[in-house]
Amino acid sequence: MKPIRVLLADDHALVRAGIRALLASLEGVEVVGEAGDGRQALRLVEANRPDVVLMDISMPELNGLDAVAKIGRDFPGVRVIILSMHANEEYVLQALRAGAAGYLLKDAGIAELELAVRAVARGETYLSPQVSRSVIEDYLRRLGSPADVGVLPPNPPEKLTPRQREVLQLIAEGRTTQEIAKRLHLGVKTVETHRAQLMERLDIHDVAGLVRYAIRTGMVTPD
Repeated sequence: MKPIRVLLADDHALVRAGIRALLASLEGVEVVGEAGDGRQALRLVEANRPDVVLMDISMPELNGLDAVAKIGRDFPGVRVIILSMHANEEYVLQALRAGAAGYLLKDAGIAELELAVRAVARGETYLSPQVSRSVIEDYLRRLGSPADVGVLPPNPPEKLTPRQREVLQLIAEGRTTQEIAKRLHLGVKTVETHRAQLMERLDIHDVAGLVRYAIRTGMVTPD
């Protein structure tokens, strides 16, 4: 049988090394690449076309959620398992909405890692057992009740365009307007326009507020 080809995407080299070592012990699983940020992950997906991507939810340049959405759009045959330390509703809901095929907690053991990789490679969905049935039912209920804002903020990140989300993450990472323009190959005035539209759409009118919003919705981590 063909091996399951796996790409690792996590901004911590030691975490990647640990996961790679675990995967190396599994029969019929091959690691085809490692990425330290979301943009590098996209480039490696295009170059290697893995069967499964293990994707950290919080990464620099482009977070895991937005990377999942781009992979789903551009490489629909590639299945993504989100790796996260968080089992709460907001993170899991966003991962499912973005198109993730699995959600695995970082404290999972090798047996669960194997279950997740093989299930997702077969076309199934895998969620860590700690993400309980009652929580999943709550996600589905909230999906049908957009007025219920107990999980997502009043202006959820799904209301933003992909470009606005990219600009927001880079703002939250402390990038200047000039740096953002260079990284996204945009003009400075275009970035300023995106920032103004972000503030208007989210009803947040200062950079500190944008940073807090990005942290609350899992786009960046407060480290």
